[in-house]
Formats: sequence, structure tokens, C-alpha cells
Amino acid sequence: MDHTNWHKLTLRVPFASEAHANIAKRVIDVDKELQADAVKRSMQVEGEVLVVTFYTLTVRLARLTINSFLENIELVVRTIGEFADDANEYSQRVSIG
Repeated sequence: MDHTNWHKLTLRVPFASEAHANIAKRVIDVDKELQADAVKRSMQVEGEVLVVTFYTLTVRLARLTINSFLENIELVVRTIGEFADDANEYSQRVSIG
């Protein structure tokens, strides 16, 4: 696909471990973009970092997509902080809100 005229945004979200980054990727990957013809998303894990790249047709879609993604990632981070095996250590390393 040619993304020449698309807006590109890349987010790097650090986690306490590669396992947590993979959990976040798997959880978020289930939800597909609502406007698949106007928003493309790719995710990969690089060590302890979840790297997400979005391509959008408009700046407005970029803003809406990033806002939605950040809400989802916040929920994942809070859930990992509560329920992960090393939750106490994780909550001390990552500050939420």
C-alpha cells in the first residue's frame, strides 16, 4: 500500500518487561480500527517497548486514533499493574495518571 499522502505517527510505549509489552500488543491487536480504509495500524515489540505506527488520511483521524489508543493502553497498564505476577514491582516503576 502506498502511504505517500498519509499522516504517519509512531508511538513508543515502555513497559516493565517484554512480557508486559507482548500482553499489551495481544490485547490491543484484537480491536481492529473502525475506519480500516482510512486508518492503518502496525504494532511490534522491541524489547520492553511496544512500538505502534499509525497511518491516517487526515490529521483529525490521527488525533482521534491516538486518543483512543492511549485510552486503551492506559487500561492495559492499569490492569497489568493490578493483576500481573510482579504487579507491586511494576506499579513502583510506572506512574499512571
